[in-house]
Amino acid sequence: MPERPTLAEFEAAAERLKGVAVRTPLVPLHDYDASAAPDIFLKPETMQPVTSFKIRGVFNAVASLSDEERARGVSTQSAGNTSQALGWVARYFGVSARSIMPQSAPTSKVEASRAYGVTPVLLEAEPFWRYIQEAGWEGEPYAFIHPWTNRALMAGHGTIGLEIIADWPEVDTVYVPVGGGGLMGGVGSALKALKPSVRVVGVEPEGCPALHASFEAGEPVSVACSTMCDGVGVPFITEENYPLLREVVDEVALVPEKAVKAAIKRLALRNKIIVEGAGALSVAAALAAPADERGTAVCVVTGGSIDSDKLTAILNDSTLDDYGR
Repeated sequence: MPERPTLAEFEAAAERLKGVAVRTPLVPLHDYDASAAPDIFLKPETMQPVTSFKIRGVFNAVASLSDEERARGVSTQSAGNTSQALGWVARYFGVSARSIMPQSAPTSKVEASRAYGVTPVLLEAEPFWRYIQEAGWEGEPYAFIHPWTNRALMAGHGTIGLEIIADWPEVDTVYVPVGGGGLMGGVGSALKALKPSVRVVGVEPEGCPALHASFEAGEPVSVACSTMCDGVGVPFITEENYPLLREVVDEVALVPEKAVKAAIKRLALRNKIIVEGAGALSVAAALAAPADERGTAVCVVTGGSIDSDKLTAILNDSTLDDYGR
């Protein structure tokens, strides 16, 4: 299993990210009741250059390569956000980039990846997942940035945890979306290093509960996966990441699709923040939790790449207005 990155690694990543990643603020989740003191705050990673947290880990991972490794070009596997971050970072370092992507990836993410200079390699679902499960990058010329288990990538993502505790040391609960576990491995490790008592909740869509099922089974398992939250649509937890996630995650919350859509609409209309499905998961989970159990909470809002037609349909769906209130 990857060992937890150390505080020194998180701090070194924070130094590398100065001038590259935005140090995102904590923003109260707005409510119509102006007299209510806010107890849910957002960590809006949609403010990053590629509209997702991925820039943190990917930049730190690529910056940690040797000059010779970077010169070979860089690659990853991604449903879209990691590939966009890789393209941005590759341009920063003046090297080429490519990404293995599923054919089901949202068109907006594929086209954005191309715009950042990435060469997308689109695969059907079975070969897409087999590529990462069987280390398909071995023998290829690119320097491969594993989207979940790369230690420098986790250290970069963990800077989110450093910022949360620095800005709000009294926080009781932090909600973090979980896909392959790279974000949670970094953020959870940083949070537990700085404040062991903080409650770390991993959030998954009901339609793709790989971590929840793995915790119930006591070992990593695969699940059927069908969800609008493509950013976390990973149908398994790796053998490498499972023990680390077991250490840093206190609970897994599952969120129905309608709650995701309601959170997307609420964030767009009240906070004026555009998020994708995976980006809304943490907010949906926090809103569903009893206030006395949740306490003061931070929701990591991970990304904002959503197709315009999907967003329009959600904003026009009146059945979402009172859902979860």
